[in-house]
Amino acid sequence: MVPAIPRAYVANFNSDTISVIDTLAQTVIATIPVGDLPSGVAVDTSRGRVYVANQGSDAVSVIDTGTNTVTATISVGAGSIPSGVAVDPTRARAFVTNQGSDAVSVIDTGTNSVTATIFVGAGNRPFGVAVDSTHARAYVANHGTVGTVSVIDTNTNAVTATIALAHDAIGVDADPIRACLYAANSADLVSVIDLNTNTVLTTLPVAAPFGVAVDPFRARAYVAGITSDSVSVIDTNTHAVTTTIPVGSFPFGVAVDLTWDRVYVTNGADSTVSVIDTGANAVTATIPGLGAFPNAVAVG
Repeated sequence: MVPAIPRAYVANFNSDTISVIDTLAQTVIATIPVGDLPSGVAVDTSRGRVYVANQGSDAVSVIDTGTNTVTATISVGAGSIPSGVAVDPTRARAFVTNQGSDAVSVIDTGTNSVTATIFVGAGNRPFGVAVDSTHARAYVANHGTVGTVSVIDTNTNAVTATIALAHDAIGVDADPIRACLYAANSADLVSVIDLNTNTVLTTLPVAAPFGVAVDPFRARAYVAGITSDSVSVIDTNTHAVTTTIPVGSFPFGVAVDLTWDRVYVTNGADSTVSVIDTGANAVTATIPGLGAFPNAVAVG
């Protein structure tokens, strides 16, 4: 069963739990034990599931959103260190980045089994991942010695391009309307990539960027700066930073809630979530009661 009101799901890295936030009441309504060191979370709204990448367990936990319980645990290989996850609801797949094995595991969300493993290159250490269901692509941020973004055809599960960046990439999200990708680089930069040509259009200065989330309808990208205690807002039409919003301490993950026109930001050092109104670009609430070091967040 899919909840009538969207929920935010927050991975608490040091508590081995997922916090469930009611987006109407803006409170934590459940805490779900998962695997060790959860660092990636994605919602499959069509099937009423949440997929959680657990770095310390080399596995993905599957949560039923109707009961808020773990219904399956999927191994992605010993030493794989799964870190990020994104769902393609159109093709019933989840894509999981594995830092330890330099690969992406493809999970069939109908059977909750691994059906393919995609190698992205030795030493690439894939971390962030975003799916563009409309154009059948997955984009993988690699933060190895040389930063790259791997482009995967989600119909064939093959790497079709590798985009070179100036620095290693961590967080990533796509704007399918404008055919652009935003990749957070470790060197205080965000790369803007043209998805039609797979080339870097421009590079924007953003302090310590990590999590990235795009609101394609408002033409904005939100980037969490982990050492600046702020979120930078990028206009996706002009590719310029238009404002910076103060949030909590050590903001890590960010997710857009299109239903309520909000952005949820996890503050790792505060164990809180900041809620940004996307109309005003201002924090309107701070949600307490999270576990230790909340990092990844997803809404659905």
